[in-house]
Amino acid sequence: MKKLLISAVFAGVATAALAEYPEKPVTIVVPFAAGGPTDKVARDLGDVLRQKLGQPVIIENVGGAGGTLGAAKVAKASPDGYTVLLHHIGMATSPALYRKLPFDSLADFEYLGLINEVPMTLIGRPTLPAANFGELMKWIEANKGKINLANAGLGAASHLCGLLFQQNLKVDMTTVPYKGTGPAMTDLLGGQVDIMCDQTTNTTAQIESGKVKAYAVTTTKRLTTPALAKLPTLDESGMKGFNVSIWHGLYAPKGTPKPVVDKLNAAVRAALKDPELIKRQEALGAVIVTDARLAPADHKKFVEAEIGKWGPAIKAAGQYAD
Repeated sequence: MKKLLISAVFAGVATAALAEYPEKPVTIVVPFAAGGPTDKVARDLGDVLRQKLGQPVIIENVGGAGGTLGAAKVAKASPDGYTVLLHHIGMATSPALYRKLPFDSLADFEYLGLINEVPMTLIGRPTLPAANFGELMKWIEANKGKINLANAGLGAASHLCGLLFQQNLKVDMTTVPYKGTGPAMTDLLGGQVDIMCDQTTNTTAQIESGKVKAYAVTTTKRLTTPALAKLPTLDESGMKGFNVSIWHGLYAPKGTPKPVVDKLNAAVRAALKDPELIKRQEALGAVIVTDARLAPADHKKFVEAEIGKWGPAIKAAGQYAD
């Protein structure tokens, strides 16, 4: 009887402790430098999570090695809900890009919900003779072996999209990796490279101002953003099933107690309904997730499917980051 009483007391204390979570600031680790798209998503989300959790939310940038350093830090952190990770599609591509990964994307994390998706656009230098996607295909056919495809670096969103684009076309292009989207865009505007496939967060302003040629979007449905609404999808243009978006999700270390996971997931769900956050994300060209992938189990299934999609594409290209 005494043992049962003691067990009940300890269980009650543990439950009470979890019920009071969070009792101190929560840190969101961003595995990239400050100022980039993922950092912006984290800061916008953190502003609203602060209100929902009733505690300060600190953004910590741990960049390097394509996001794997920051992810590894969270994988090894104390599983108490006070250190979480906000990561993009790298959670699904790192297992193929890095052959010696210090963590397992599926086994070493608790999934807290998908946050947003950022569509991508296929764009070209302003002097490219092709005026639409059909003409671009003819130009590519006529210029095989002479086409330069820019990207923001190995493992970057633009690299991944370009990789899939080439494989779908069955045309090899000379890939030109840069150290970030900025210099890649500068050379595209200057005509030093021909085409690039990059996030709407990086391309919408250039398309809107007419500084680049815009050919298609990478989602299965056309976008509603005014500057992009007239662009066809690659899927409708003949690349059936082509669907690439850069998504962001939230993760905690494996072993984080379920009540804490549930509380963080509830806070994320509430945050994603905030009108100001929605407005900020739409301004970036991002679409807030509202479907089943907000649930931890469905978020994990989605990432598992993305690993299955990107792994073969990366291995077929033989382009590794390590």
